[in-house]
Amino acid sequence: MLAQEVGQSIPADTPHAVSVSLPTWKSCVGYEEGEEGILKKMNNGYPRFFIDKCVTSFAATLIERYGTLDEWAILLPSHAVAVRCASFFQKHLAALEPGTKTRTIDLLPRTDPENGIDRSARRASPMVSVVIYPKRHSALAKSFWQHTGEGVSSRRAELCHRAFNDGFLAPRTNDNQDNNSHGHTASHKFIKGPLRYQKARVADGPEEHVRTRADSLQEDKRQITDDSILFVEERYGRNLDLSRASQAKIAIRRRIAGALMANVDLNDMTDIGRPEIGIRQVSGFSEEDVYLYPSGMSSIFNTHRILMASRGDMKSICFGFPYIDTLKILEKWGPGCLFYGNGSAEDLDDLEKRCKEGEKFLALFCEFPGNPLLKCPDLARIRALADRFDFAVAVDETIGNFLNIHVMPHADVVVSSLTKVFSGDSNVMGGSSILNPLSRYYGPLKRKMETEYEDNYWAEDALFMERNSRDFVSRIARINVNAEAICMKDVYYPKYSSTRPFYEQYRSTTGGYGGLLSVTFRTSAEAIAFYDALETAKGPSLGTNFTLSSPYTLLAHYSELDWAAKYGVDPDLVRMSVGLEDTSELCSMIERALAAVARVNEA
Repeated sequence: MLAQEVGQSIPADTPHAVSVSLPTWKSCVGYEEGEEGILKKMNNGYPRFFIDKCVTSFAATLIERYGTLDEWAILLPSHAVAVRCASFFQKHLAALEPGTKTRTIDLLPRTDPENGIDRSARRASPMVSVVIYPKRHSALAKSFWQHTGEGVSSRRAELCHRAFNDGFLAPRTNDNQDNNSHGHTASHKFIKGPLRYQKARVADGPEEHVRTRADSLQEDKRQITDDSILFVEERYGRNLDLSRASQAKIAIRRRIAGALMANVDLNDMTDIGRPEIGIRQVSGFSEEDVYLYPSGMSSIFNTHRILMASRGDMKSICFGFPYIDTLKILEKWGPGCLFYGNGSAEDLDDLEKRCKEGEKFLALFCEFPGNPLLKCPDLARIRALADRFDFAVAVDETIGNFLNIHVMPHADVVVSSLTKVFSGDSNVMGGSSILNPLSRYYGPLKRKMETEYEDNYWAEDALFMERNSRDFVSRIARINVNAEAICMKDVYYPKYSSTRPFYEQYRSTTGGYGGLLSVTFRTSAEAIAFYDALETAKGPSLGTNFTLSSPYTLLAHYSELDWAAKYGVDPDLVRMSVGLEDTSELCSMIERALAAVARVNEA
């Protein structure tokens, strides 16, 4: 994929794309500096950092209806998430501006108060909860949106905006509020919707939809009855079949559990049962221990939240240099975090000393391997310390992925961003959290999930994620080969890392070293020349089916470059997520970019 114009979606002309083109070093700096000329060209961005225009357009409509000129709105998928958001606001506003309040509005499909809504249909309902806040505190809203990953997806916002404009979504009233204040059932079981929709023929993917009959709408737009939610889904969601969305979620969970490895259509997966041990290498594990979230960061945020709910408020440990929002979650929610940015043996020595002196911790969070330095923690020693001193271990396997590494036997919880290589197509967000049934904390965590977990993964997003992930196995194999082919020993890559022995302990028999690598240069001029000359897509995110590059430190830590450098993260680091291209073409592309570096040195 050749470099694109500044601000163009990656892939080009893709609705709901999760990356955006920043093809030169200068454009990346301009984006971080907020240069008007760059921002005006931005069609989209990574959704947790750049709020999609579908979302901001809906927010503007809601403020016009319910707010004032000095207010703005953050859009969330449920009442429970809105409560958490409002609580976050109040905690910080109490110090910034005492007495300032927020308002929450829940928008639901209109209903007939005498008949109500079929509870099974409510499971995937087109609802949005809105927190309205003073516009001058937009930085707080951005912080919640970015760190938690709990905001609505662009697809949900698009559908609900159109439904709202046509009068089919309205604020919650006593008439349409059931006994569950969250607006969802708490059960983790998936259901198929009303019987008359269950037997409809299903299509082959999100781009194909089968029109099912909906009750006609009276001219006076009277309130609709039991099928109101399905009507809204069908009218504005390109005729989504809710039973198919439920099937898609089951398929995703089975794929993550290792029970569904073949590239099969949803119609062909009915006979697939639970593995006795399976690729996860944990007996008793099944799809019932897999929980889906709207984004990878949402899975981390909620894992931390559920751990606190089940074990009490204690400090957590962030071990190794992490993706930045993981650290922010642990610092801003709960009693704080002990940060070991180097992830070294000396750091584990210090942790052991603290534990011996009586310090108690909730959990240790780590990545395997880490982003962007691709270092691996000593997971065996971490597990031993956790067992000895009673803290949980949560491992983010996004970069390694479960086809290459098997970390679950040493973790209590495993989280992942499905947005990345699991999807590959760069057009949908998603995340997962899985519980280890052999964990000492499994019982309390499972019980807490039964009462606290909400399935906020939007139906249409699930359909796209399921379709994208069908060829996950073959893509990973190809990406492993390509990444190894272009790597040299002086790059950041698990195979050439000083922590390779830790990686090898958990590498599967057929696994490789993944598709992510980082490279640094002797001078900034060399780094700029290399990045500008790269003939790849260039922008945020990773795990795409095409090679995607970025000046990672610049985009992730622009306001804290010196802080990142303390942990060995070079300000001029270039990260490459290798894709499915022809291997020889990739090698030639790298050679041409290195030639540009050589020309800089000659000059």
